[in-house]
Amino acid sequence: MKYIISIFLLTITAGILHSQEIELTGENAYFAYQKMICGTTEEGITRYGTWQGRAYSRVPGEKDKHIFNLVGINVRQCLRTNDDTQGRGFRSVSREIQMYLDPKTDEILDTWTNPWTNNDTSVLHVANDPVNMRAISYEFDKDGASSRTMKVRRYHDVVASPTEIPLFYKNALGGDYQKFVGGMYHAMEIFNSFYNAEKLLDDDIKSIGESHGGWTRVAQWLPWMEMGDKPGIMIFNASVFNTFELNDVPEKIQNILNTRYPEYLNPPPLDDNRPNETSWTVFKKQLKN
Repeated sequence: MKYIISIFLLTITAGILHSQEIELTGENAYFAYQKMICGTTEEGITRYGTWQGRAYSRVPGEKDKHIFNLVGINVRQCLRTNDDTQGRGFRSVSREIQMYLDPKTDEILDTWTNPWTNNDTSVLHVANDPVNMRAISYEFDKDGASSRTMKVRRYHDVVASPTEIPLFYKNALGGDYQKFVGGMYHAMEIFNSFYNAEKLLDDDIKSIGESHGGWTRVAQWLPWMEMGDKPGIMIFNASVFNTFELNDVPEKIQNILNTRYPEYLNPPPLDDNRPNETSWTVFKKQLKN
């Protein structure tokens, strides 16, 4: 047992010694961020970001339930531009889908039986168009100063970039008094992304090729689930694969695109300035119709 513990401790120590936190600055940070978002520093190249995973419910006093499987894809391209003061800039434009699958059969769910109410509800799969960067990301700030920095961790030939995005804003389905009665939209998106270190950190290399990662989301009940004010949250967890090759997109996702959402095979135009859609804004439009 002592021998096994010693080997384990040596392994952990070796891992720590071979990891290195790196702070990127200026042009290097700008190009690395552009490649993280777009996969490339070139304009108009389609990037397919796919994910596959599971969704769980968490209700106080109950055992967590595996209620859905998930598959999804974000299809994007990036605009390049230039500003006299802020220098080079880029902006991604995209559209995305996410399908809810039966946790036992892995088939697409179009009707879901709510296990708490026993009611059958129509499933509103994610089909958000567009999902764009709200603003151009520039190399310099508004005063022309180079203030961009980025911290990543390098493990040999892999760079890891963890990102947490807390979300707290007025619910699209709420009214004018959310400040007083609550009901704000409250969630967190967590991304762990992994890139080839040489391709990401070398400014002369335009494309990072494939990349991988994980996505976790902690959020409120989906509106179409008709959960009302029942206490609880949802936890999504998925593996992520990004590629420039449509043929490398998982077959299940390709079939969904071809049969249900053929317009999502391509990203929006580079000059797309439409307001972004979310599951909540799409559901609200459906209610109105």
